[in-house]
Amino acid sequence: MKFSRPFIRLPWSFDVQRLKVELEQFEDTAWMEHPNRINGNSAIPLVSLRGEDNNDFSGRMLPTPHLQRCQYIQQIMGHIGEVFARSRLMRLAAGAEVSPHVDFNYHWYNRVRIHIPIVTYPEVTFFCGEEQVHMQAGECWIFDSWRNHNVVNESPHDRVHLVLDTAGSSRFWELVRTMEASTNEDVNAELVPFKPGLEVEIKTERYNVAPVMAPGELEAIANELIEDFTANPENDPVLIKQYTALLSNLAKDWRETYLLWGYEPGGVKCYQDLLNRTVKQLDPRPRALVVASNNVGVNPIIMQRILRAALFPDQREMFFSG
Repeated sequence: MKFSRPFIRLPWSFDVQRLKVELEQFEDTAWMEHPNRINGNSAIPLVSLRGEDNNDFSGRMLPTPHLQRCQYIQQIMGHIGEVFARSRLMRLAAGAEVSPHVDFNYHWYNRVRIHIPIVTYPEVTFFCGEEQVHMQAGECWIFDSWRNHNVVNESPHDRVHLVLDTAGSSRFWELVRTMEASTNEDVNAELVPFKPGLEVEIKTERYNVAPVMAPGELEAIANELIEDFTANPENDPVLIKQYTALLSNLAKDWRETYLLWGYEPGGVKCYQDLLNRTVKQLDPRPRALVVASNNVGVNPIIMQRILRAALFPDQREMFFSG
């Protein structure tokens, strides 16, 4: 998700001591290794696919038994009031780091990650673009994941954040734009207290990928990407022309196939053939073209944001049966 500046603090603060009480109930065995086996990175899933211990982004998201044990975290999520995607407690071990990277897969095209530090120390630094911040315990932050970012924990203790992924309603984004227009130092945060016994509704994503990506969405993603790599003056003009035609043709043929088949099982092979045709026409060099906005190679973005996200035939039954 792109913002006008790297970090934005939201106007909420939370009861750190209560959050620590809920955190301390978990044994070390509850922490899952990072899916990419990044050293020192682990998590406890709170909202996940089917409410189970996994790291999946796509499919019906449900509260996990871990979240059911955390009354205050549920109240925080209820107060924010959005529909939540995969959400977790994330631990960064003493001396560990999250390597510099950009979030460009389909999940992050329309979602933002809310960070609420629970256990942290002054030596923990979050870098994004050209800026860096130390997020204080109990504060609430979002950041521009389209920029290069990383986290370093130079303290001798583990750091733990509550992280909540959401696409956000208009109410949420109006709040974000308001905070974007101010400075992070001027935030007058509302304390959201713990209320014993208060039960809240937690809304989680049910339909986050379609059996077939809608033609309008695929075309919009393709056009945005075309605009981005065309804006880079260092890209080869011939290759720009080739990739523009490649993505435009995919969008047009995808729409034609969708109008004929929709979600019908008989169309799966036709859609898959279009995706395979596109893959075969990509330049073998991952950085043959580079987007202007964050210097990431175009090929990985096409693969993650379009080709691997465009077809989920296993979701058809879910869409029709609810």
